[in-house]
Amino acid sequence: MNGLASIDRRAAAWGLVAAIVALAIAVAGSGNLRWFDASLSGYLFGTLFAIFGVVYRYLVWLRRPPTALLNRRGWEAFRTRGRRAANLAALPGLVVRNLLVQSFIRARSSARWFAHQLVFWGCVLAALVTFPLVFGLLHFESVGQNGRRYRTFVGTIGTFSFDSRSFLGWVTFHLLDIAAALVLAGVFIFLARRVHDPGALAVERSNDFLALAGLFAVSVTGLALTASNLWMEGRFYIFLNTVHALTVILGLLYIPFGKLFHIFQRPANVGVAYYKREAAEGPQQRCSRCGEPYASMMQVRDLMHVLPQVGFDYSLTGGGNYQEFCPPCRRRLVTLAQSRRVGGFG
Repeated sequence: MNGLASIDRRAAAWGLVAAIVALAIAVAGSGNLRWFDASLSGYLFGTLFAIFGVVYRYLVWLRRPPTALLNRRGWEAFRTRGRRAANLAALPGLVVRNLLVQSFIRARSSARWFAHQLVFWGCVLAALVTFPLVFGLLHFESVGQNGRRYRTFVGTIGTFSFDSRSFLGWVTFHLLDIAAALVLAGVFIFLARRVHDPGALAVERSNDFLALAGLFAVSVTGLALTASNLWMEGRFYIFLNTVHALTVILGLLYIPFGKLFHIFQRPANVGVAYYKREAAEGPQQRCSRCGEPYASMMQVRDLMHVLPQVGFDYSLTGGGNYQEFCPPCRRRLVTLAQSRRVGGFG
């Protein structure tokens, strides 16, 4: 009963609605399953579960006190009277810098940024191909009696046609291989960094390799299918196809619970950027001890409001709050408190 009571019913209801809507899209997009490939059934059910899990966890995460406060502040900053047009004009740049280019990672490490870009764009490319196929929104039909020529259909709408042996045909049928190569390159860079970088080793956790292992398994088994088809005369294809499907489905099931969930948390950085800018332009908090400004007053007040809700109350016995002291003065206060505990310095 305790386990059932801990389930967020509202988030579960929205997750179920999202999964049902996705299933309806698959049915309608594939012409009432006319173009749906039955071999993709496992991928479809894995995707539906992932959608349910992502929506459920996202709504629960969004209602956590710190996230809820940042979300509200971000929207308030975006809708600030007199700045709405400027905020709207700045939105594309923030999306490019924070979500697509991820320039904040490049400031930390060029190699780490390059690895992120390889994995990010590899996953985006794979998603743009895989999910339309899984939902039946994308399929190919041969043109006339020419077995080499295909037409691409988006739903019921025919788009471009191509020769399967042309460069365009090769790229079209190997987009997932290109995506796998990008992801593998990024994974190898990440692994090299985690093995050799002292800073990465110092904060290494047991589950840090799980996401990389999953991406590696999906990419390698996908490339193995192509290798079997092109160079091995189809040997082991059924076995490799089963293993690849298993890795993909397990990867989809892992998304709501593991590190890959930050894909859906990352867009919140755009709202945080608006919040930071408004905080920087507003009044600054001065240290209660030395009188020097050290942070925005809005940020300090928000911290004092939200930290007690997550179990960290820094209120002082004689009045005031520990958050009202600048970092250097906090260190001094800690040193003084420790010296009193041991009876002084000498």
